[in-house]
Parts: sequence; C-alpha cells; structure tokens
Amino acid sequence: MASVSLRLPDDVTQRLDHLVALTGRSKTFYMVEAICEHIDDLEDLYLAEQRMIDIRAGRTQTIPLEEVMKR
Repeated sequence: MASVSLRLPDDVTQRLDHLVALTGRSKTFYMVEAICEHIDDLEDLYLAEQRMIDIRAGRTQTIPLEEVMKR
C-alpha cells in the first residue's frame, strides 16, 4: 500500500477529527473511503470531457441511437 501526504483545509481537518473521535475509526479509513467513493465519478467525468474534445475536433464520430439499437 502506498503512502500519501495530503494537506487539508483547517475546517476539513476539524470535521475529520470530530468524525474520528465520534466513531473510533482512523483518519486514513475516512480518507480512503472518500477517495474510493468519488474516484469513479472523476474518471467518468474525465473520459466524457476527453470524448467531447475528440468529437468537437473531428477525431471521433457519434453514432445515432437508432443505429445503436439496431446493433
């Protein structure tokens, strides 16, 4: 497992500290949970943005829904 250094805003640190105190879980647990929860969305967003750039630049084409349904 890799180690990562992360700087958090003071308000986020306070919220995280409070959550840790309430639950007894580690800061690492909650940071990993937060990253895992959102990384899929970030990957999807990046892919969609790249596809839009490729479409606008003419490097790829869209397929009409009717054609997709036929396939």
